[in-house]
Amino acid sequence: QVKLVESGGGFVQPGGSLRLSCAVSGTTSDLYAVGWFRQVPGKERESVSCWESSNGKTYYTESVKGRFTLSRDDAQRMVYLEMNSLKAEDTAVYYCAANIPYCSRYVPGYGDWGQGTQVNVSS
Repeated sequence: QVKLVESGGGFVQPGGSLRLSCAVSGTTSDLYAVGWFRQVPGKERESVSCWESSNGKTYYTESVKGRFTLSRDDAQRMVYLEMNSLKAEDTAVYYCAANIPYCSRYVPGYGDWGQGTQVNVSS
């Protein structure tokens, strides 16, 4: 089992930036992926970005390409989501997810989730 704790959410104006952090603890498999999802009330949780160890690639949903960057600090067991040029439609609760061998856009694939961190983009 993997424990995930997100932080870094908050209020920001449109065009601003935030960096979300996800602290990872517990045992991970040789093949593993870490993903960021987001959810707004009344809507399904959607995939934002994901990194997988099998090929070292990072994937992004179309709406955040060029604005968001997923990075990792393996020594500290941290995963980050740098969010730039934020828009009102980025407002959501952001979740870190893991315990899956390969990236997936689908929520049920991930075995472990963090508690989420709220991001509000508003003027």
